[in-house]
Amino acid sequence: MNAFHIFCSSPFFAKNKGKELIIDKTEVYCTVLSALSWREKNGSIAMITDKEGENLFTNIGITDIWDSFDSSLSFDSEEIDPIMFWAGGKLLALQKFSAPCVMIDTDFIVWNKLTFDKKLIAAHEEYLNPSVYPDINTFDMVDYTFPDGLDYTLPALNTAFLYMPDEDFKQYYTSQAVTFMKKAKRGGDYLTYMVFAEQRLLPMLAKKCGIEYTTLLDKDALFLPQNSYTHLWGAKQAMRDDKTERERFLNSCRERIVRSYPDYSYLIDRIEDFYGNNSGR
Repeated sequence: MNAFHIFCSSPFFAKNKGKELIIDKTEVYCTVLSALSWREKNGSIAMITDKEGENLFTNIGITDIWDSFDSSLSFDSEEIDPIMFWAGGKLLALQKFSAPCVMIDTDFIVWNKLTFDKKLIAAHEEYLNPSVYPDINTFDMVDYTFPDGLDYTLPALNTAFLYMPDEDFKQYYTSQAVTFMKKAKRGGDYLTYMVFAEQRLLPMLAKKCGIEYTTLLDKDALFLPQNSYTHLWGAKQAMRDDKTERERFLNSCRERIVRSYPDYSYLIDRIEDFYGNNSGR
């Protein structure tokens, strides 16, 4: 199955004007393992990014992990607020990539072989916590009407992993999500708007269109031990706060690369050299 990673630099530069683009070393190692494990078990994987992202990954020296590299991603910051819609690049990239396809966050690793059919597959459902998924009347929009026929009681779908089996539905979902992002009044809450566009519209539009969906993980067992998937999401901040945990994770990644992907062990030296020469990263 054809898959892709996404890296969009626009949110970084919107929040860090004039600064050099950076990415934490823990995320680089997770990206490497995400790509290599997918290629081993499930098929090809591309990177969709922009010119700044291409320069960063080229300088780190890890572009070999992807089967192809597309640096044509364009995020128009005049049309879409890159701070509010910090993951908006995912939706723009998904528009570009032909279905059937899998979109994988760079901090999500699939360790096993998957089976694909006509059902859409997301990472997991999420409860509609009102602080994250508020009533739609709280959104401040400009000349926007929400689509008819949506079931607002459905749990949201986390798209750290997303299998899209159908091109027509993929285009419908992404066009609706991008329109929402463009019509949102700038300067709104950075979390609730983004997850509505990305994660709440998805199941509602799928139900409306008669598209069946399932998930990789049970939302009630996300923090129980399992060996099939790794998602760094909440652990990123913990590793930023705890240097011991950070080093434990980095050592584990290096060991896994050497053990499972020895032909790519040279990437370790490249990564360590890059961060050793850029100690502020």
